[in-house]
Amino acid sequence: MVRVLVVGLGTMGSTHAASFAAMENVQLMGVVDKNAKLVNTLAKKLDTKGFASFEEAASYLEGQIDVVSVCLPTNQHATYVKKAADIGADVICEKPLARQLGEAREMMDYCKKKGSKLFVGHVVRFFPEYVKAKAVMEEGKVGEVAVARTMRGGPFPRASENWYANYDSSGGLILDMIIHDFDFLRWTFGDVERVYAKNLAGTTGENEAMKDYALVTLRFKSGVIAHVEGSWAHKQFHTSFEFAGKDGVISYSSAKEKPVVTERIAEEGEASGGVSVPESPLAQSPYDRELHHFMDCIQTGKEPVVTAEDAYKAMEIALAALQSIEEKRPVSLEAQTIQP
Repeated sequence: MVRVLVVGLGTMGSTHAASFAAMENVQLMGVVDKNAKLVNTLAKKLDTKGFASFEEAASYLEGQIDVVSVCLPTNQHATYVKKAADIGADVICEKPLARQLGEAREMMDYCKKKGSKLFVGHVVRFFPEYVKAKAVMEEGKVGEVAVARTMRGGPFPRASENWYANYDSSGGLILDMIIHDFDFLRWTFGDVERVYAKNLAGTTGENEAMKDYALVTLRFKSGVIAHVEGSWAHKQFHTSFEFAGKDGVISYSSAKEKPVVTERIAEEGEASGGVSVPESPLAQSPYDRELHHFMDCIQTGKEPVVTAEDAYKAMEIALAALQSIEEKRPVSLEAQTIQP
């Protein structure tokens, strides 16, 4: 039995808590949030204990916490990951790993020193559409991919103290949302060589307009070029991607409510046409799949699909994009010019 404490009950914390409460061989020991009404309501709903602070939970549950799930604002991740490691717990931290690269590396080193496993919630690796597209590319069904395009858009996120609007705390759209696409693309095409980015809202201070849009171009060492688009100016959340290979194109759009489609370029003398690659709905949500996977890794010691080092590399790309916007120039990851 793995005993879990969830810290922070925003959208992701509540999702984590509900998932853990429903798992076999996992016991949700408690939930933590400074919002008394929220913590009490969720604790009652999930038949667990509610706490106003991590310290209160750690004292009350001393020796009874195996895993801490950190679902707090980005700029608080480092503090609470270390607190979890200090009590000997393994840690699941929501993405992004931290606000700055130096913090992220410090967290990773600290957990290693304390003997705590550190997992980071890059959940797109568990979305079936993305997993299917990667498999199709690996099977060579569209030939060598040269150009990729991804889009991730939705309304500006609202949270306690409006922390998403404070870019010094959240890193904004690029570090908080399209880092998902950076991680997936790096997983698929390897390391990034150069980053160039533009956005509407800047990179620091308050986003008073509560809107943002960014376009980031990535050049991979493999030669692939990717255009990553993100928006916090839409009413409905949606994602899409397109991967163009020498022999065809893989495309998907959540707005169209269609499966992943692979269109192969017809050979000479062959009738043209598209081949649909449907993905059946899963009993588990991608978040459930991700957390089940992390629990399995904790219990068996196997390597996770996404490592803390992968999360660090995704941060490198995101922070290079923010630096590119600030300095109005391409930023090379090879030259290690990224601001710490």
